[in-house]
Amino acid sequence: MKRIVFMGTPDFSVPILEALVKADYDIPLVVTQPDRPKGRKKTLTASPVKDAAEKLGIPVFQPEKLKHDFQPIIDCQPDLIVTAAYGQILPAELLQVPAFGCINVHASLLPELRGGAPIHYAILQGKQETGVTIMYMVEKLDAGDILTQKKVAIADNDTVGKLHDKLSLAGADLLLETLPKLADHTIIPQPQNEELATFAANIKREQEKIDWSNSNDVVYNQIRGLNPWPVAFTTYNNKPMKIWWGEPDHQEYQGQPGEIVRVDQDGFTVVCGNQQAIYVKEIQPAGKKRMTVAQYLRGSADRIKTGTKMGDTSDE
Repeated sequence: MKRIVFMGTPDFSVPILEALVKADYDIPLVVTQPDRPKGRKKTLTASPVKDAAEKLGIPVFQPEKLKHDFQPIIDCQPDLIVTAAYGQILPAELLQVPAFGCINVHASLLPELRGGAPIHYAILQGKQETGVTIMYMVEKLDAGDILTQKKVAIADNDTVGKLHDKLSLAGADLLLETLPKLADHTIIPQPQNEELATFAANIKREQEKIDWSNSNDVVYNQIRGLNPWPVAFTTYNNKPMKIWWGEPDHQEYQGQPGEIVRVDQDGFTVVCGNQQAIYVKEIQPAGKKRMTVAQYLRGSADRIKTGTKMGDTSDE
């Protein structure tokens, strides 16, 4: 089993593709999502996987609708298809093409956190451990039999960005460990327990808004669970403000949820619903770049003051 078609799109997929190439697997084709408009100027931008494939000299195929356009993949006559965060469901006809099937690298310990945002939800839910799963693909989302899994610890200060990188590398390692066993038929696939399945749907806008009436641990998990994308936000003086970083403060404070009870040169303290707090250290006011609170306090007339509240007005 040497001939593998790889399908992936975001940064998560890149180390996995690079690992396959480094391990000398034959990759005749990389499949990724079409170029998309990006930024204020809507510049047409290639996916990270397309950029990586072109650097590696591998042909790229970008179907808009895979279910209607997959003949180039069949023409490659792959032994195996490997997907990692590709972004489209594989049609049944394609699943039957490779002799060794189609397998997926998923960023959770399935059946937990099926869906498109498993890394975000692992942190949002305050988990101390997650992992990666290599599984057979089926027509139902993330429901195929499990081949192998590897656990990954979540540090208290991990953001989505940090955990993303850990899981991407762990997925690459686990895939390389799995492929020889798959070729030798020494793995017994294990069906998932449907009763234990949980889901991690893509993050919605309303999940980004901080509710200061939650406990400070919940707010902290929201801040790091949405960093660096899409980033949690609140409001101050009726303007949106992204909160890039803040740390839990477990002292007890008197005050209403959202009230600012202390300001110093490096940050400010916001009371949460459990009378403990978040010490905010990095923000992005509306229309401005990401900055430390220290930078903001030195340069803004709209200063943060004790006794005022965050999230105290209607949002956007």
